[in-house]
Amino acid sequence: MGWRLAFAGTPLFAATILRRLLDSPHRVALAYTQPDRPAGRGRKLSPSPVRRVAEAADVEVRTPTRLTAEAETLKDMDALVVASYGLFLPDAILDAPHHGCLNVHPSLLPRWRGAAPVERAIMAGDPQTGVSIMRVTAKLDAGPVYLRRALPLDETATGAAVTAALADLGAEALLEVLAALPDLPAEQQDDDLATYAHKLTAEDARIDWQRPAAHIARQVRALSGRLAAYATLDDVRLRILGARAVPTGVNARPGTLLRRGKQWRIACGDGELGLETVQLNRGKGTPLAMQSAVNGYPALLHEGTRFTQAYNEP
Repeated sequence: MGWRLAFAGTPLFAATILRRLLDSPHRVALAYTQPDRPAGRGRKLSPSPVRRVAEAADVEVRTPTRLTAEAETLKDMDALVVASYGLFLPDAILDAPHHGCLNVHPSLLPRWRGAAPVERAIMAGDPQTGVSIMRVTAKLDAGPVYLRRALPLDETATGAAVTAALADLGAEALLEVLAALPDLPAEQQDDDLATYAHKLTAEDARIDWQRPAAHIARQVRALSGRLAAYATLDDVRLRILGARAVPTGVNARPGTLLRRGKQWRIACGDGELGLETVQLNRGKGTPLAMQSAVNGYPALLHEGTRFTQAYNEP
């Protein structure tokens, strides 16, 4: 049996789920997304990934800044599916569809409620993350969960790759839940086990070299495809796009660039960070292998260069 659905989402994660819904027996009658935003060097208005997918499928798209006025429209829907939408759902919306609002949340709830669950899971060194299909309630990400699907995390997991994998996993889980409604039971979350995934800010990208190399490597991987972790030297910013933690007993001042054979590393509070791919705010700003960056900017990047601490020196 197919349901008549509305969909609310904005980024690529949500667009992947919308595509799967469009290929399913269910009918997506309406899509909500964030208004077009400036993007790229020219800062031209750009539609969201969800808007592109919906319009390509001839689905009506709406971009309200508040949803309250949409309650009457949603009363004609069997459910509203939400995935990384970015707007609060008022009570009138939660109760409008026949079977309520379903959220595809990229974490194993109640762990990592909030805006940045993928990145926070990687930064924390969690051994796994996953998706949860939950019924939306007034309290943020606290509604009862219909289904969870886990995804292992290893030392190569990046924020971008994990988000893409969870979009596919979430679409599969969502279709499974929709096939079982309205008889599928939902499990109440244990609020005592909840953790909160705070929204990413510019501070999350600044590297504190006093921290262990393993922590900084997770920071780099978590922000892959988003803010990019960075170090500074005067007016130069070195964005670190790929790196790995290297345990070592050699002591050097945190933030110091070191040459280890053919590899370049930066000393950390514990261990060293092996640099693989970087990007400088110089020239065209092209991502470079670390050795290529050294070759191109030898006066800046050489053994003994010490990057500015993002936080206060001890």
